[in-house]
Amino acid sequence: MRTTTASSTRQLRPAREDSQREALAAERTALQQQFEKGDLGRELLRRLALLTDRHLRLAWKAREMPPEIALVGVGGYGRGQLFPHSDVDILILLPAAPEAALREKLEMLVGTFWDIGLDAGHSVRTLDECFEVAAGDVTIQTNLLESRLISGNRELYRRFTRKLQQSIDPAAFLRAKRIEQQQRHLRHQETNLEPNLKESAGGLRDLNTILWIARAAGLGRTWLELARRGFITRDEARAIGRHERVLELLRIRLHYLAGRREDRLLFDHQTALAKQLGFAERASRRPSERLMQRYYQTAKSVSQLNTILLQNLALRIVPPANRSAITPLNERFAVRGELLSAPDPTIFERDPCTILEAFVLLQQHHELKGIGAVTLRALWRARRRITPAARRNPRMRELFMEILRSPTRMIRELRRMHQFDILGRYIPAFGRVTGQMQHDLYHVYTVDEHILKVVRNVRRFAVPELAHEFPLCSRLMSEFDKPELLYLAALFHDIGKGRGGDHSELGKVDALRFCKAHSLPPADSELVAWLVEQHLVMSTTAQKQDLTDPEVAHNFAQRVRNERHLVALYLLTVADIRGTSPKVWNAWKAKLLEDLFHVTRRMLSGDRSERQDGQRGRQEDAMVRLRLYAIPEADYREFWSQLDTAYFLRHEGQEIAWHTRHLHRRVHSATPVVRARLSPIGEGLQVLVYVVDQKELFSRICSFFESISFDIFEAKIHTTRHGYALDTFHVQDASNRQPEYRDLISYIEYELTDRLTRRTPLPELTKPRLSRQLRHFPITPEVNIQADDRGDYRILSIVAGDRPGLLSRISRTLTAFDINLHAAKINTLGARAEDTFVVSGAALNNPKTTVRFESELLDRLRI
Repeated sequence: MRTTTASSTRQLRPAREDSQREALAAERTALQQQFEKGDLGRELLRRLALLTDRHLRLAWKAREMPPEIALVGVGGYGRGQLFPHSDVDILILLPAAPEAALREKLEMLVGTFWDIGLDAGHSVRTLDECFEVAAGDVTIQTNLLESRLISGNRELYRRFTRKLQQSIDPAAFLRAKRIEQQQRHLRHQETNLEPNLKESAGGLRDLNTILWIARAAGLGRTWLELARRGFITRDEARAIGRHERVLELLRIRLHYLAGRREDRLLFDHQTALAKQLGFAERASRRPSERLMQRYYQTAKSVSQLNTILLQNLALRIVPPANRSAITPLNERFAVRGELLSAPDPTIFERDPCTILEAFVLLQQHHELKGIGAVTLRALWRARRRITPAARRNPRMRELFMEILRSPTRMIRELRRMHQFDILGRYIPAFGRVTGQMQHDLYHVYTVDEHILKVVRNVRRFAVPELAHEFPLCSRLMSEFDKPELLYLAALFHDIGKGRGGDHSELGKVDALRFCKAHSLPPADSELVAWLVEQHLVMSTTAQKQDLTDPEVAHNFAQRVRNERHLVALYLLTVADIRGTSPKVWNAWKAKLLEDLFHVTRRMLSGDRSERQDGQRGRQEDAMVRLRLYAIPEADYREFWSQLDTAYFLRHEGQEIAWHTRHLHRRVHSATPVVRARLSPIGEGLQVLVYVVDQKELFSRICSFFESISFDIFEAKIHTTRHGYALDTFHVQDASNRQPEYRDLISYIEYELTDRLTRRTPLPELTKPRLSRQLRHFPITPEVNIQADDRGDYRILSIVAGDRPGLLSRISRTLTAFDINLHAAKINTLGARAEDTFVVSGAALNNPKTTVRFESELLDRLRI
């Protein structure tokens, strides 16, 4: 793109330009005030464009631009709309290459635009240059397509528009815009909770794309023109207009709130926007959640219309060669050009069961690539025919279960049903959570999107080609007799959110009603309802309780009752955690869940070895491993004599062997021993610390890992019989990068040993920098202390916003009250920390001291 820049030698800004700048700013302010009083609405966009037109013409005239050139508005500004902080896109059109005098004049003109306060995105081109650059760039073609003359030579502009229309190949333009839209959606697909009003799927750009393609093909410039040509009905044109207004008004307010060009609905602005738009707090819904659900519903409607209209435009612009060839599938449906077609589109209105039948046929006939344009439009328009009476039709219920039981394309068709509002019509409770936000700081998707991701995750366990991802899950899924029960549990597990009350209980009621209505056997209905009710239990047990305690496994096994329930709950739990956010799942969570699964399975099968012979079994495992290193039993007998039963029950055989290899000759070491290795779970490092027990040891270790930006996932804290701390930590890079851990092992071993040897003073606790999510959706800290099942220890559970230094604050409070730490599980869910500590100490036996400890800990967590 050839552009000009204002000359650095340009004279000081004339007083005339200062005056124009002040006038433009004052007029903009007046328009903003009118808008905020509610007098303008989307009319503001036209007024801002007209205001800009006038000031551009004044500058054009003041600079005495030659009459043979033209000033043209392009892009959104060329469309006659201008958002408060958007660029003013202009093209200075020349009949021929400029000479030196004109180039200087153009530089002065562009400088004037900036001096008077216009953010001008400008290009200077001849007529031929415009089409040379546009020929290979669909973005420039699109920019030029929306143009209008602001000032200058009208005949030159007419030649430009004629040549532009002649140069555009509608079929090629359609293909390019579709590819561009797909790429744009991919770029923004992970911004579900902070969508871009312009670029995300269902945003303003999706509406622009339809009109650009229609305009390029000469099929219409407005929604009403498309309605007159039969692409949409007048009611649909009005509906599109309403959706467009919602998005435009949100974008206007967002620009004014941010004070700059900002098209993302960031957490920083959602609450203020909701307040401006009058969304009130409800018992179970924040104003921002209500605002965002309105946005998501609008975006979903826009996506539906975008898909349908693009298909219909494509049918008109590029008619299929074999359009007349029809192959019947049954008396209601046929194949036309690899697409499903209903020869009589009114069939959906007359028989709503055929709506679901269409999706069943798409699953059964793999040669079908989708639904034909006319048929899709008819199906979508008939979606309201899925009424309570239709849902009670046994045939419709049978068709829905057939979709879930299909061995292929189940997820694809469920997503297609959701895309066109069929799924929410068939399961009204699902429709109510469509677009519902989850401000819990670890779900990064809306409820409906999260649910579908969980169903997809369960489904992936059943695909043999993906067995390498989760081998145990894939094997269990292949042996599970009725996978559709797991899909139903996934569909209903979060469906009760947003109503107030326990969403698991509410979802259980919905699931049980659905299963009975669809004639599932009582045992199957009970399993689905139980899974929905208990879907959080396994993750909570694995991540917050001591799995080496036999009572924990025993209680969990009693709740699960049988192996079928256990397998189903394990599969649902893995799928659920993976569906919350790409960053929440990790190898450590996988290992905890797998360990709980295996120990419970053994218990349910009647194998009590884990409970009765755990210590001996782990010792024998460690001894086998030590023999591989030619270390005889006599060499480590003294070291093992310092370890009690709790140590052997809390550590696996491979950990015991690792500790023994490094410590059997250093039982009475005068200096700290620090060793690190690649973690056996496959992510991060495992770090061993062996040192004479000292006050603030855990705080010192936490401070070290915080200083190198490492997170602690688990800590096993043990004190030997002769007073040595034998602590093991699982750590990982906090930024979720994949550093070369091997290079860090030596550094950690040296630096941490040095700190423990010198006992350097702990650094001052500073006020941490909070993430944007925590600033706008803070988490009220929670502290809970309960005795374990045997009464030997206390279980300290903490919920707080995750931030740098959190563990240091907790550890220093424990030290201040002489509370001993025995184990820690650090569970980070996005910006939310749910940590569990096994502790003991005299302070916890005194109710008054316990209250003081809780109060001080809460105070530190609030900072």
